[in-house]
Amino acid sequence: MSTRLRQNRSNPEWIARHINDPYVKRSVAEGFRSRAAYKLSEIDDKDHLLRPGMIVVDLGAAPGSWTQVARQRLMGRNGDINGRLIALDLLPIDPLPGVELLQGDFHDEAVEKDLITLLGGGRVNVVLSDMAPNLSGVAAADSARSLLLAELAADFAVKYLQPDGAFLVKAFQGSGYSQYVERLKKGFRSVTVRKPAASRETSAEVYLLARQLR
Repeated sequence: MSTRLRQNRSNPEWIARHINDPYVKRSVAEGFRSRAAYKLSEIDDKDHLLRPGMIVVDLGAAPGSWTQVARQRLMGRNGDINGRLIALDLLPIDPLPGVELLQGDFHDEAVEKDLITLLGGGRVNVVLSDMAPNLSGVAAADSARSLLLAELAADFAVKYLQPDGAFLVKAFQGSGYSQYVERLKKGFRSVTVRKPAASRETSAEVYLLARQLR
């Protein structure tokens, strides 16, 4: 857990905001592991990324709320996943029926190789990346770490997506952001910005949706 996160969770103002957050309350009531589930749900409702029969990779998946949403959207009539859903994170993820879990650091080439082996040569329909680094509280350093993770996710997506595939990645507006958007535009025919309602207005967080490889 990062220093900033520890500080936030001991901050009465942060605790009050978290407890009163409507998305937190909703996630508890509906059985999602975090409020982040509603970010993916809203984007998918608008952009129709996830359908039964797809192969989906979820990077930075812990605690698993995006994986829960993706699992629901890939579910067939029999209640089982129709397709494949692979979730990866440095932290452990509690099992979900039908989901293939991989624990490891995506910076590590061996972990990426394990993921590629798991795919067995198959191409991916959708790559999701909600990866974020442990925050140090130093803005420049945190921005650089976030950008590196986004770059690694983009590298993976360009290599392993199907030609008509989609890549959804978390990014932070700030140093390096515009260059990253331009990098995506060179690799994909369509790049759009999404700011779902569950993403706090005060946050520099946005989601970039890139579709159709060039």
